[in-house]
Amino acid sequence: MSATHLMQTYAPQPVAFARGDGVWLWDTEGKRYLDALAGIAVNGLGHNHPVLVRALAEQAAKIIHTSNLFRVPEQERAAERVCALANMDNAFFANSGAEANEAAIKLARLHGHQRGVENATIVVMEKAWHGRTLATLSATGSRKAQAGFEPLMGGFLRVPYNDFAAVERLADNQSIVAVLLEVLQGEGGIHVADAEYLRKLRALCDRKQWLLMIDEVQSGIGRTGKWFAHQWSGIVPDVITLAKGLGSGVPIGACLARGVAAKVFKPGNHGSTFGGGPLVSVAALTTLDVIEKDGLLEHAKAMGDILKGGLERELSGIAGVKDIRGMGLMLGIELDRPCGDIVKRALAAGLVTNVTADRVIRLLPPLVIQEAEARQLVAILAPLVKAFLAEAPAAAAA
Repeated sequence: MSATHLMQTYAPQPVAFARGDGVWLWDTEGKRYLDALAGIAVNGLGHNHPVLVRALAEQAAKIIHTSNLFRVPEQERAAERVCALANMDNAFFANSGAEANEAAIKLARLHGHQRGVENATIVVMEKAWHGRTLATLSATGSRKAQAGFEPLMGGFLRVPYNDFAAVERLADNQSIVAVLLEVLQGEGGIHVADAEYLRKLRALCDRKQWLLMIDEVQSGIGRTGKWFAHQWSGIVPDVITLAKGLGSGVPIGACLARGVAAKVFKPGNHGSTFGGGPLVSVAALTTLDVIEKDGLLEHAKAMGDILKGGLERELSGIAGVKDIRGMGLMLGIELDRPCGDIVKRALAAGLVTNVTADRVIRLLPPLVIQEAEARQLVAILAPLVKAFLAEAPAAAAA
C-alpha cells in the first residue's frame, strides 16, 4: 500500500489504525494506544460503540441516501431533537463543520441584504478557525492557513478574541450584520471566552439587530459538560454551527437558527445533495440518545476535572509550562516553545494526541473515557512533557 496517489494535503503520522474499542485503538501491527484525540473531537462515543454500530447497520440495510428532493423522516427527527437541545427553531444539515459555517455566513449575508445592507459584514475573531472553504478560510484567523489562497473574500472585520471593547467600537458600522465566534477556540490554542464577554456580546447584538453566531463545531455535543459550550454563560445565540461529535464519526454538520435568522433561507437559497441523509441522521439521533441515557454530559465534566487536576499537579512549577486550560474534555497545555515533537513521542508511548497553534498540546478524548483511563493519560503524558522541556530548553528554542 502507498499514499502515492493521494494529494499531499496532509503529512500523516507513520501509523495506521486497524480497529478501536472505547478509548483504545490498535494499529496495523497490533500495538495499542490510548486515544486522547477522538478523531479531533469526533468520536465522542469512542470506537465501536455497540449501540451506534447496530443503529448504523440497521439503517444501512434499509436506505442510505435519497437526496433532499424528498422528505427524509430521519432528518426531520434529528432536526427536532437537536433544536430542542439548543433552544433553536430549525436546522440545515450539511456534511462538515466548514459547510455548516459556510451556511451561517451565507445566512448572515442574505439576512443583511433582506434588511437593505448592501455590503453585509461579519465581525470575526483573531485566532479563530471556521474551516478551509474560501469563505470560512477568510473568516478564519490563521494567516498560515490563508497564505497562497488570496484573494480572500471580503466582508469580514477581525477583532481580538475575548475583547468586548474591540467589538463595541464597531457599533456604529452600518454594514455589520453578525458576529461569528467560537466560545472555546480549538485550533487557535484552546482559548476560553469569558462568560461576561459572551453576555455583553449577546446584549450588543440585540441592541444593534446583529446575529450572534456561535461555532460549536469542536466544542459542542457534550464536550465541555453541557450540550453546547455557550450554555455555560446562559446565553442563546441566533445561529449555532455543529459537526464533529454530532455523528460520532459519520460525516454530518448542522447550521441551527432561531427567531429572525430561522426565516432567512427559502427554497433555492442553499442546499446539499448529501446533507442530512438517512444514515447520518440516524448517527446523530443515536449519538444524542447515548449521551443522554448514559449521562455523558456530567461524566465529561467530571473526567475533565480529573484530567485537568492531574495535569496541574504533575506539571505545576515546571519551567516551560505556561498554562493548562480548557473546559470539560477539551483541554490544552501551552508550552513556551513549539512542541510538535510531542506527538511522535506520545505515539511511541502508546498515546494519541495532537499539537495545535504550534505550542499547545490538545486533549480531546472520547466522552466515554473512564477515571482509570484519564489517570493513565496523565501518567503517560506528564513525563513526556517534562522530558521534552528538559531536552529542548527555552533559550535554545527561542
